[in-house]
This record gives sequence, C-alpha cells and structure tokens, in this order.
Amino acid sequence: MGHFVDAALAFPTVLFTFLLVVIVGYWLLAVFGGIGFDGDAGGTETAGVTGFLGGLGLGGVPAAVTVSLLVVIAWFVSLVGGVLFSGVPALTGVLAAALACAWAGTRLIVLPLRRAARGDRAPSRADFVGRTCVVRTGRVGGDFGQAEVTAADGSSALVQVRQTGDDVFDAGSTALIFAYDSAGEFFWVMPYDAELDPDRPL
Repeated sequence: MGHFVDAALAFPTVLFTFLLVVIVGYWLLAVFGGIGFDGDAGGTETAGVTGFLGGLGLGGVPAAVTVSLLVVIAWFVSLVGGVLFSGVPALTGVLAAALACAWAGTRLIVLPLRRAARGDRAPSRADFVGRTCVVRTGRVGGDFGQAEVTAADGSSALVQVRQTGDDVFDAGSTALIFAYDSAGEFFWVMPYDAELDPDRPL
C-alpha cells in the first residue's frame, strides 16, 4: 500500500492524483444528492469548458463525463509509466504519453456515447424551426392559422402558425418557420421564397 501511495504522489502522477480526488468527490456528491447533475447546465464557465472540449473533438456528451474520463485515463497511464520508468526526461515523456492516451481513450469512448445521446434525444417542437411548412388554412394572421410541417424523420404534423405582418398566405402556399412561441404553443412564419434558398437544387 505504501508503494502505491508513493507512486500516486510522485511526478507525473501527482499532477492527476489531486484532480482524481476532485472528480471522485464530485461524483459522490452527484450520486448521493449533494449537487445536481445536469448535462446541459448553463453558465459562462460550463460553456467555456464545453467549447474547449468541443475544439478537442470531445464534445457531444456532458462535460463532467468527458473531464472525468480524461483525468482517470491520464492518471492510470502516468501511474504505470511512473512505476516502469525513472529520471526526469523519461518521466516527462510519460506525462506527454499520459495526456495523449487520455485524449485518444476519451475520444474512443465519447464517440459511441455521442451517437447514443443523439439517437435517444426526444423530439422537440423547436426542431421545426428553420423548416418550411405548407399552409392548410385559408389565411394566416396574428391570431389564427394552421400549417403542415415535415420532420427530419419524414413524419408530418399539423401545427398552429402565426405571422407578425400582413403577408398573404393562401391554402397550399409555402411558409418558413422562424420561431416558436412556447407560451402560446404556436410557430411564427414568414413568406418563403424558394429562389433565395441556398440549398435549393439548380
């Protein structure tokens, strides 16, 4: 046990040992209800960490999971390397190897987690924003209107739509959904000009 503690507190493992203690403490608090765990938590600090991880190709899953994986893998690799090698040059190489292995290992684990998270995400009405719809009523005003919109999976839905101007929407005309009003449970639409659509096939 004494050799293990010595190895955990030796360079370069010690750099990750204290981080590992923080990670373990965080997850214990999360499991036993001391703090809330929210993968989509906001805040400037969280957004900064998420953006940094995304730049490393490690985004798409909660930042707490990604950071935990990075620390655990780096700690384990540095621990093994610290036991097998000695000397400052060799241990500096172990530190570099630990960081590289942490990134590669975390990326291998994050990729399937990211796909699973995307596949399990519940559909949202906000997914319709940015899509075109076909007006099904004789008019669309600030207080009335319905349109049919097609989701990414091919399914269609009849939704309530409104407009902010005085544009004329006849039944069968195409409109562009640009916002969703969660309080009123309707979508804001505007006229859609296919000629201005950059994705329209030539």
